[in-house]
Amino acid sequence: MDVLLALTISGLFAVGVFQLLRRNLIRSAIGMAIVSNAINLFLLAAGAYRGEVAAYVNEVGQRSDALPQALILTAIVIGMGGFAMVLSMLYVLSVRYKTSDSDEVKGLTH
Repeated sequence: MDVLLALTISGLFAVGVFQLLRRNLIRSAIGMAIVSNAINLFLLAAGAYRGEVAAYVNEVGQRSDALPQALILTAIVIGMGGFAMVLSMLYVLSVRYKTSDSDEVKGLTH
């Protein structure tokens, strides 16, 4: 299960980075969302491991820590706000330039 979880997180991160490096701006935005979800999954996996004590807590008998859950919840809310802003900017760019290819959008160099 450990290897499967690690492979899942690393696979999500790799797919997200691959999509971030594409020229299509919509795919880049989707890649950003995938990377943020991979990071959230990593934080969740670090917070509670097999129902045992979290890796950074010394107390015995504590099943999970609320800190990673609070961090993930905050990251989800902030990420959704940021993703909505990126999608709105992509909509304006696609209406103005009639493309979603980053190479065809001129005038963004300055």
